[in-house]
Amino acid sequence: MTKDLAISVRGLGKRYLRNAGPKHNALRDMLQDKLTTLFTLGLRRKKKDYFWALSEASFDIHKGENVGIIGLNGAGKSTLLKVLSRIVTPTTGEAVINGRLGALLEVGTGFHQELTGRENTYLYGAILGMTRAEVERKFDDIIEFAEIRDFIDTPVKRYSSGMYVRLAFSVAAHLDPDILLLDEVLAVGDAAFQRKCMNFARSLEQKGSTILFVSHNMFSIKTMCQRVIYLQKGKVVFDGPTTEGLKLYEADSRLKETHWFYRDDGEPPITFTDAEIVSKEGVNAGVIDHGERMTFRLRYKTTRRVEKPDVRLSIDREDDLHTMTFSTHTDGAAIACLDGEGELIVTSPPIRLTSDFFTANVAVRERGTGKLLVSQIVGHFHVRDAVYSSTQYGVLHESADWKHEPASAVSTAPTLRVAGS
Repeated sequence: MTKDLAISVRGLGKRYLRNAGPKHNALRDMLQDKLTTLFTLGLRRKKKDYFWALSEASFDIHKGENVGIIGLNGAGKSTLLKVLSRIVTPTTGEAVINGRLGALLEVGTGFHQELTGRENTYLYGAILGMTRAEVERKFDDIIEFAEIRDFIDTPVKRYSSGMYVRLAFSVAAHLDPDILLLDEVLAVGDAAFQRKCMNFARSLEQKGSTILFVSHNMFSIKTMCQRVIYLQKGKVVFDGPTTEGLKLYEADSRLKETHWFYRDDGEPPITFTDAEIVSKEGVNAGVIDHGERMTFRLRYKTTRRVEKPDVRLSIDREDDLHTMTFSTHTDGAAIACLDGEGELIVTSPPIRLTSDFFTANVAVRERGTGKLLVSQIVGHFHVRDAVYSSTQYGVLHESADWKHEPASAVSTAPTLRVAGS
């Protein structure tokens, strides 16, 4: 490994046992489960079912690089960072780390709920490899960055999720690592703190630190990283410039489930099999003009009858800011049921979004605003306008009525005088 490399990965793989069985909190539970298995299966041995969460990954990361790790759900992103941070042992291959490594993979890992923020700062710092003297020296900077000085002696079990992540990120960042691993930590906390974290990450980069950043927020990836590693089903399918990698990701993510949707009972009863975003000219629209109407053609199929569905079409900006939602429930377009196969055609009002990049998602709730059945990515599009950009005009722009009354017109108005004054 050459001196200019921070990380060198060769043939890295991690295999897990699928359906490994229930976790046990007591010995009696484990014995009961084993006896049940023995009586139900007899002497037959069930073939073990393995899967590779990460497979044959190889790459080098140079010192000072900011590299984004991207991929759809289950691609192996978090597994890769856990292997690099030595939380899990790889099944195959090796990863060589050159420098002091800090990792923030699961917010608050290492925090004790009954301890105060102050006590957890020392505890978490020790877990990350900081000495007590080092934590003591950086303590004021840590709590200042986390913005929780008034609550530093409060047990963290009373913290909000935002306070939790601010303290955890602050401790990890003030480790002054040569290499920092971040896994979706910027998805928690308000927008102001997310910007603060990104600015801090840039300052680490300027000091020569290496950052590996896992996120579903492509705006953050584009802002922070010059290079991306794109994983599909545990394999590296692209390693190169961010712009090219994001184009591949956007094409592959079409019709995939949104990253925040989790099914709890097998396949959903309805799925969208195809989707088109159509411009006013009737062609597939990758770019629309500010003020233009859009048409979404959404083809679906069901495995059972879906009663009184509320179909929602939402539009999110590239930084995950939710901008608007069209809904059959609130738009007065009630549908009795969805059954078999069909197509939904949604025509928007004039889109007043400012110039930026957006993602359209479709979701279905059963019986009005009931259980969420599915949520999928419809596609991506740009809004184009030479004047109305998001940096100057916010999320959307509508023209207002303006009226000007010069001061001279006011000063020449007649003055009322009171008799006798």
